[in-house]
Amino acid sequence: MAMISNWMSQTLPSLVGLNTTKLTTSDTLTQISPKEGWQVYSSAQDPDGRCICTVVAPEQNLCSRDAKSRQLRQLLEKVQNMSQSIEVLNLRTQRDFQYVLKMETQMKGLKAKFRQIEDDRKTLMTKHFQELKEKMDELLPLIPVLEQYKTDAKLITQFKEEIRNLSAVLTGIQEEIGAYDYEELHQRVLSLETRLRDCMKKLTCGKLMKITGPVTVKISGTRFGAWMTDPLASEKNNRVWYMDSYTNNKIVREYKSMADFVSGAESRTYNLPFKWAGTNHVVYNGSLYFNKYQSNIIIKYNFDTGRVLAQRSLEYAGFHNVYPYTWGGFSDIDLMADEIGLWAVYATNQNAGNIVISQLNQDTLEVMKSWNTGYPKRSAGESFMICGTLYVTNSHLTGAKVYYSYSTKTSTYEYTDIPFHNQYFHISMLDYNARDRALYAWNNGHQVLFNVTLFHIIKTEDDT
Repeated sequence: MAMISNWMSQTLPSLVGLNTTKLTTSDTLTQISPKEGWQVYSSAQDPDGRCICTVVAPEQNLCSRDAKSRQLRQLLEKVQNMSQSIEVLNLRTQRDFQYVLKMETQMKGLKAKFRQIEDDRKTLMTKHFQELKEKMDELLPLIPVLEQYKTDAKLITQFKEEIRNLSAVLTGIQEEIGAYDYEELHQRVLSLETRLRDCMKKLTCGKLMKITGPVTVKISGTRFGAWMTDPLASEKNNRVWYMDSYTNNKIVREYKSMADFVSGAESRTYNLPFKWAGTNHVVYNGSLYFNKYQSNIIIKYNFDTGRVLAQRSLEYAGFHNVYPYTWGGFSDIDLMADEIGLWAVYATNQNAGNIVISQLNQDTLEVMKSWNTGYPKRSAGESFMICGTLYVTNSHLTGAKVYYSYSTKTSTYEYTDIPFHNQYFHISMLDYNARDRALYAWNNGHQVLFNVTLFHIIKTEDDT
């Protein structure tokens, strides 16, 4: 049997690493609230009785309330430690206090006896009386000290009672915050995340259902540009690449992490051997694929070696604003990657200026297979591939939506109506990242991310 799952992409605040971290930067940064997280779990049945699950993987950091809970727990522990210390001090004080009371009584009795002796001192030897009187005089200053000691003992008892009351109040507050121990809850969240990741491995490719966002990561550069991460990189490798402008540039800036990208801390700069055209580049398996300026040649440039590993002309592909997207900018050839591999989207005279989809060999850049669609390239705002299906927007301006899709698996198309929020009015780059399950966009000088909701079929053990 097959279970249908509606899985939302990795949470964007977690992806950019900005949940509760304040980063200093000269560029404007939109802070992302923990409330934008996506810890949502629900399930239902469709009319056919199949299980439909909405699975939103949890953030990897602790719950947003955990810092306050931890502070409260630490405060409660300190109060308990103080209470224990005062309890020990109180026991010792009570013990000494009993001795003091006994000593005080003896001293007062001794004082009375000396008064009696002093009245009858004629019957005693003068020498012995003087010695005893001197010892008594030495003890007399202890009387006010003992009085203060009794006062301090009462104060310690009062402190003990106040701390006991405070401890009760803090315990009550902790119970109001929640019955769960947050460390235990965090472990349960991590366990659930592991199970969800294991479940994701069973997912077949999904169909785009919804686009939400965007989350603004940074404001920088000109109105046009590209930024991206490598969908085939390991989980520990979060490098970001940044390519400003759509022409007359050869400089690629690299950042070790999303946080470094936001703060502007470059780790490396690459000077490409050729200028690029457009903004539709892609980093895939450690190499940059881009369209060489004023040509239909595709370049494969490896970041580790700093060398061009391959270059090939995309036969019949229009270039230099012959068949661009609606915004122009030499966006004739769009290179992209998804769960299946590397793709090129372009138009040819042979296909009457309509979009052609070609799957490329990532090593040699040879076209392995092509599909001719009936959608005019000049009428498309942007496009991106998810699971072998090309999704095309109808505009790059306000009101844009995903209007058309073409499946390379079935060689069929359909018209869609999937709106998304073009927050800054002009999109010049829109690409899907299969690792992050998110859309990277350059939105009028703003680097933003969109969530995508995909409709998946999970293969179970019964589907053999």
